[in-house]
Amino acid sequence: MHHPIPREEEALKSKVQTDIALPEKVSPQFVWRRAVLCVAAGISCFTFLQGWNIVPTRYLDAAATIEPKTAGQPQFSWYDIDASPDLIYHRCYDDYYCAKLQVPMDWWRDSTQPGKNISIAVIRLPAKVPVTDQRYGGAVLTNPGGPGGSGVAQMLRSGRATQIIVDAERHPNDTLGSETDKYHDIISFDPRGVGHTTPAIHCFPDSLARSSWTLQNEALGLLGSSEDSFYRNWYRSRALAEGCSAATGTTDDGSEAIGEHVNTSPVARDMLEIIERHAEWLAKQANLTKESDGPRGQDKYKTFVERPQYTRGEAKLKYWGNSYGTILGQTFASMFPMRIDRIVLDGVCNAHDYFFGSWFSNLSDADAILERFFAYCHAAGPETCSFYSPTTEAIRRKYEDLLTEIFERPIVVPSSRTRGPDVITWSDVKSMVRLGMYQPMIYSPMVADLLTSISSGNGSLFADFKAMANTFSCPGEECVSAGPFSDECDQGDNGPDATLAILCTDGPGLGDIDETSFQEYWHALQHQSSVLGDWWAHTRLGCVGWKTKAKNRFEGPFAGNLSHPALFISTTLDPVTPLANAREMAKNFPGSVVLQQDSEGHTSWSSPSLCTAKLVRQYFQTGRLPPSNTTCSSDHTPFSPSDSLKALNTEDKPLLKAIQVLGTTVLDIGFQRTTGGF
Repeated sequence: MHHPIPREEEALKSKVQTDIALPEKVSPQFVWRRAVLCVAAGISCFTFLQGWNIVPTRYLDAAATIEPKTAGQPQFSWYDIDASPDLIYHRCYDDYYCAKLQVPMDWWRDSTQPGKNISIAVIRLPAKVPVTDQRYGGAVLTNPGGPGGSGVAQMLRSGRATQIIVDAERHPNDTLGSETDKYHDIISFDPRGVGHTTPAIHCFPDSLARSSWTLQNEALGLLGSSEDSFYRNWYRSRALAEGCSAATGTTDDGSEAIGEHVNTSPVARDMLEIIERHAEWLAKQANLTKESDGPRGQDKYKTFVERPQYTRGEAKLKYWGNSYGTILGQTFASMFPMRIDRIVLDGVCNAHDYFFGSWFSNLSDADAILERFFAYCHAAGPETCSFYSPTTEAIRRKYEDLLTEIFERPIVVPSSRTRGPDVITWSDVKSMVRLGMYQPMIYSPMVADLLTSISSGNGSLFADFKAMANTFSCPGEECVSAGPFSDECDQGDNGPDATLAILCTDGPGLGDIDETSFQEYWHALQHQSSVLGDWWAHTRLGCVGWKTKAKNRFEGPFAGNLSHPALFISTTLDPVTPLANAREMAKNFPGSVVLQQDSEGHTSWSSPSLCTAKLVRQYFQTGRLPPSNTTCSSDHTPFSPSDSLKALNTEDKPLLKAIQVLGTTVLDIGFQRTTGGF
């Protein structure tokens, strides 16, 4: 039985620099090679692949720059940090600060009853000015989406790029700067059940068992890949969901179970606690600075001293959430409407459909993106797009013929010197094409190359690409000592497990659907999108058999008069969060504005746009929203080289580099199609 959550008034009664330095001229092939390595292979795998040369060199350029630059720093371990109800920061990952914030597992339990706690992993990139500087703009909290995405991992990939965008244009030491310029801390966190936050969700005894399960799913294929694909996927999903929900949703002694408390609502309450504790930490830092500086520092810190001291219940949120992060942002804004300072929601999910509907609001624009791929390929010509044909229609027919052919006759790939034999299937092609739907700027050249190779009957290149994604790690000594299903056996790699636990407890009754009803749902999705319908059905299929229910759910309304209006952002064509969602959700928060970026892909990060970045910066700096119906153009199109840095002025170059970094910050969407999420 779940308990509805009230709005703010009642809720408050309970108590390394890893950014990629892009060259002056960036080819699309350069970007996608880098991104493929980031999401599919990782640095350790890259070293192996480079040494054995199993993938053409042009697919592997410059991957070494992805690795966090922690040389000379002691190895950081989250296990060395004690959880505290206060934010106690420790130096970590070279230039970052980490803390474990202790919060109640059940925010709304009877205060007279004992209960368990959760330790939230929080990471902060410090502002470029002291917190006592009048130009200090507070903290911007981020969430990468998922659900199940790690905020810690996102910070290490793109924290500095995010800071460049939200901060003032000029460096704080620039004499031409203004006293009204603002410089921010960037804070992110691993949500409940995710990554370094403990206890975490574990559906498998260790990472090796999860990898084995994923490989079996890959061999089984997508829904629609064979006559018996539905029933085989149905029963496998039930096996995983029933086992994982039982393991995480119940305890031997009947006490609080983590699986009942990882849904979105308590995470929104955790966000409120993070900004409250950060405000308290700021006040302490200011007092410490003033005391250590002595009387001579009084004028220097006068602006800060005159600010109100920390008062419980007054801290406000600055937030930038992408994809599922927009669900988290809408939930926070609806629960705590008067606690908003700035809120950017990019790649907007329909909150009503997500929490109460059938997930039918996602795929309306997906097929149009594939049509754009055909058009861009034709416009680029044979020298740039290897899948080129004389007309757009000819490219489309070639793709459709390829799918028909490979459905009936998969491509046999003999073993090579560096990998075993493989078979390239219809499911493999559909899953790979999805990468191009999510990030056309990065993946379109890759999609074209792989389609071209298998069109000629040669699956070697495709098999090499698949092999990069299939990495394994055997249980180490820490795992053996701690035992199966422990945090030590996952090493922060439990994102797919957490995705299931969050998705399946956010909506009511997702695990109770019967076979006939699900097949009707699946076929309806196929009619919505021939490209993504089969894959998207796996998202909800993952919840079949999930028994655990959320203990506390905020049931809306997902709307409110905010203390500061929100900025909603959407590309013109987004594969899973269409522009229509942003327009519909913005209506629920009066005064909010939708910024349209005229490009394809998932969230505005999928395509660099100086126009979008400048408007986001303006919003965080001044609170000023762009005019209604504003549309920003993308600076590039798929298959076009990115050589515009040379033409930019000095001020715009860092901004464009920052948004290019965000574009290469790709979640691990590879071939993990059965775990759901956005």
